[in-house]
This record gives sequence, structure tokens and C-alpha cells, in this order.
Amino acid sequence: MTKNRSYMPLIALIAMLGFTPAATASPAAKGARTMNKTTTVEKATFAAGCFWGVEAEFRQIKGVVSTQVGYTGGRTTNPSYEDVCTDRTGHAEAVEVTYDPSRVKYEDLLHVFWTNHDPTTLNRQGPDVGTQYRSVIFFHSPAQEAEARASRDAAQSRFPRPIVTQIVPAPEFWRAEEYHQQYLEKRGLDHCHI
Repeated sequence: MTKNRSYMPLIALIAMLGFTPAATASPAAKGARTMNKTTTVEKATFAAGCFWGVEAEFRQIKGVVSTQVGYTGGRTTNPSYEDVCTDRTGHAEAVEVTYDPSRVKYEDLLHVFWTNHDPTTLNRQGPDVGTQYRSVIFFHSPAQEAEARASRDAAQSRFPRPIVTQIVPAPEFWRAEEYHQQYLEKRGLDHCHI
């Protein structure tokens, strides 16, 4: 079988111009987030009330690679939303943020945390009451712990009451049910109305 070589110059020209057919376009060309193979990502985990709004805030930050909502800080293995709502599991609704530290600093994520909830209310955010709505920074390294404590101390001057946010090591994170993931985004909303 002989190949028709009359198309070869045209294909070469198309390739030089950077055009690729949609079926063969790379994930980046289709709008997916990609990381080069040498990029290191880190995790940060925050609890600041209902996880829907907290996740929406972090998803807007350039350098955040992904987020997932779930439950952490309690004693129940693989809890469901219904389990956590009983206020008997010890878990907090939380957001696990995967980020590229070359594009966004942990300090910037802490700023988002402090400015998007009231860290002075114990086990409550707006109308949501219970230990699952407590304010917590779950650190993943000694450096994160030090930054979290320093940022808490700096943030205190902006609040008339004492900050009650816990700063504790990150335990196992249990991913919440799929319908909770990117909940507001799926509904065309950008924040919770409290």
C-alpha cells in the first residue's frame, strides 16, 4: 500500500501553526488544569463552617489545583453526611485544598480562611450550629503549623472577640459524598447566603 504524500506539506504546515484536531487536542488545549511533571503540589485543610461556601472561595484562587470537601478531625471511620450531622462523630466539615506553592503561598490560603468566616464563634457559623461547623486549621507540616499560628496571632487584631480556631495536625480526611463536591458551582452559585 502506498501513502498519498500530497497531504504531507499541508499536515506539516498545520502542525507548525499549532493547530490540532479537537479529537486529538491535549487536555490543556481543552481547558483542563495540567501540571508539568516537575511541579510539586501541597495540601492544606481548613474547616470554617458549611464546606460548600468554603470550597467555593478556595476554588477561585489562582494556584489552587483542586479541592475536595469532606470530614476530618473525628473518631468515626468513613462517616456519611448524615453521620456527621448527628454531631456525634467529632468530625468537622472541611475542605482539602491541593495547591501549587510556586503559584500561591500557604500564607495566601490562610488569608482566605480568616476573611471568609467568623473564627470567634465556637462550633457555629451563621445559622449552622454544631461541632461539625467549628473553625479549624489542620496542618500538614511543621512549617504550616508555624504559619497558621503566626497568622492567627496577626488576625486577632481584626476581631473584637478572641479567636477560637483550633490548629491541629491533619488526621485522615474522608471525602464527602459526590453531590457535596463543588456544590455551589454545580448550581451556578458563587457563595452561600448566610
